[in-house]
Amino acid sequence: MKRIALYVKQEKEAQKKANELEAWLLSQNIQVIQKQAYSPENSQDKKNGLQGAAPPDLFCVFVLGGDGTFLSASRWIGAHPIPLIGVKFGEIGFLAKITEEDLFSSASHILSGDFAVEARTRLLVKIIRNDKTIAEETVLNDVVINKGALARLANLQTYINDHYLTTYKSDGLIVASPTGSTAYSLAAGGPIIHPDVQGIIITPICPFTLTNRCMILPDTVSIKIRLGGKGSDLMITFDGQVGLKIDHKDTILITKSAHPLHMITLPEQNYFDILKEKLRWSGGRM
Repeated sequence: MKRIALYVKQEKEAQKKANELEAWLLSQNIQVIQKQAYSPENSQDKKNGLQGAAPPDLFCVFVLGGDGTFLSASRWIGAHPIPLIGVKFGEIGFLAKITEEDLFSSASHILSGDFAVEARTRLLVKIIRNDKTIAEETVLNDVVINKGALARLANLQTYINDHYLTTYKSDGLIVASPTGSTAYSLAAGGPIIHPDVQGIIITPICPFTLTNRCMILPDTVSIKIRLGGKGSDLMITFDGQVGLKIDHKDTILITKSAHPLHMITLPEQNYFDILKEKLRWSGGRM
């Protein structure tokens, strides 16, 4: 018997639809578990975290929410190769690909095996302090180093495979996967990268030197970032979900994760149609 999880945004309409989907799946002889999504805005969630990893035997996970909920679900499944499909209940839907109206028809496709699974690159991020790893996170979209509202420009010494590249003098730095290229990196002037491209993006946020532009690196590299000087009021965030303060004693190491995210794609879905719709580009379908 298949077992499916519903990872649900803490929002009334999403919860209502999740209950309807659960009832329908049970009528199809499917075991169902519901998990309320972690919310970084909820103080209790920030205190308790995700509270347990996903069961490894899940057939798939329906994520009912926006892209933030999808990123949270990606953290919940961890390294397990459990495929996810997003159902849009938020304002932004690059990751939540299907609408509420298409939910049950899409679920029928999935139960009958009429779908494909694509692997999305994730990044492994480690924070080293005094030769000890004090934090380790896997991100689907990006890792972001930001200065606080009253801080001066950050000096971010950046190395590629231990070879010094440059010191970014900027408001911060974004290191993103191809999936994350349509998120914060895009807003900061970075390029759009197709998910099948094997690359890692470095995008400075408001750089002091105008020639410090975005770079696309092969995903085989190791990126090391150190904070120049004794700057304070700097924060590192992982997929916009969790974060911590960092200072000049910390070294940030970023590599490609050995565990990609598996995303369900339905036959009628096309990456370029989704891109065109979400970015409101002109032109209709041919």
